[in-house]
Amino acid sequence: MSGELGQEIADLLDKHIGLTPDFPEPGVLFRDISPLVANGPVFAKLVGLLAERYEGQVDAVAGLESRGFILGAPVAAELGVGMITVRKAGKLPGEVYGVDYALEYGTARIEIQPSLVAKGQRVLILDDVLATGGTASAAVELLRHCGAEVAGLTVLLELEEFNGRLQLPGIRVESALLV
Repeated sequence: MSGELGQEIADLLDKHIGLTPDFPEPGVLFRDISPLVANGPVFAKLVGLLAERYEGQVDAVAGLESRGFILGAPVAAELGVGMITVRKAGKLPGEVYGVDYALEYGTARIEIQPSLVAKGQRVLILDDVLATGGTASAAVELLRHCGAEVAGLTVLLELEEFNGRLQLPGIRVESALLV
């Protein structure tokens, strides 16, 4: 089902996302964006459509490790703005600010380099999938701590059964496909 990003983006994804049953465990249908990004013209079209949607609305794009990097960098370049990397703990040099967040069994941590975020900067968070919302919520906390204004979260796929939006009150969440 098409999400807020519109039918054209939803159609691109629907036609070019790979489906792998029983991965990474039995009963899971894995949706893989690799075929989409491997198709240069299709990926360029997706990047152009995303950039067009946010033209003039953001000052930076934050890509979440790791597939958010694949989306974030070209969209930021197309918009003529910088890209901020939000990484797993211990991957960034220098001063970092980190947030722990809950996983199904345990916790994880993501970090950002606060020196790369300008106070008041409007930042769009980009990722491939929204499931429980834990990573996205932690990214919002990181960016706000650094003084940024979170302009929204954009994902290609939203797994509705996990209700990830509920972890993001007050954040504009847009997805291309609801699955």
